[in-house]
Amino acid sequence: MLRIVSLAAAAVVFAAPAFAADLPAYEPAPAYAAPAPASTWTGGYVGAQAGYGWKRSDNKNGRPNTQPDGAVVGGYAGYDYQFEGSPVVAGVDTDLNYNTGSDRNGRVRNELKWSGATRAKIGYGMDRVMVYGAAGVAYGEVKTKVGPSSDSKTAVGYTVGGGVETMIADNVTARAEYRYNDYGTDKFKAGGGSMKSNLTENRVTAGVAYKFGGW
Repeated sequence: MLRIVSLAAAAVVFAAPAFAADLPAYEPAPAYAAPAPASTWTGGYVGAQAGYGWKRSDNKNGRPNTQPDGAVVGGYAGYDYQFEGSPVVAGVDTDLNYNTGSDRNGRVRNELKWSGATRAKIGYGMDRVMVYGAAGVAYGEVKTKVGPSSDSKTAVGYTVGGGVETMIADNVTARAEYRYNDYGTDKFKAGGGSMKSNLTENRVTAGVAYKFGGW
């Protein structure tokens, strides 16, 4: 019995190191990876845009109305600020465009030579997508011609609209928007007399911009 016990003890002593070698090595738990920061819309931007405008010139003093529809090509710039911990984005935006809108009805021709706007923006940011509304002052060169005589005015009115913008690459955004422009009523000297005219427009544009500061 004593010999059996001694042999069993010796077996345990010699087997213990081999058993320990077969145990899996301890590895520390991997460090917790912090989530990537959410995108922010804060920063300035400058871009180019193009689109089309459907217009109506309401001509007074017995003159016929016209529809000087045409293309729009230009640039825009602005600054957005996204409030910390909030999806709300506020900003300011301005643009300047070349217009091809022109239409004749009888002896009357109406044209929009160039246009621009300065607007306040309010938006809702959903990570890399933002929807927004905008309103402000619209302005442009409106030209009226009756027969051989013509007159031009820098018209000033208002604009309202909205759009959607998305981050398509690092520091690059794309947007599509709709706006309604009312350039007000002006008096033009044409055709040996005077004529009042009011120009309004429904416009759609698409643009691509470089955003400064990153997100």
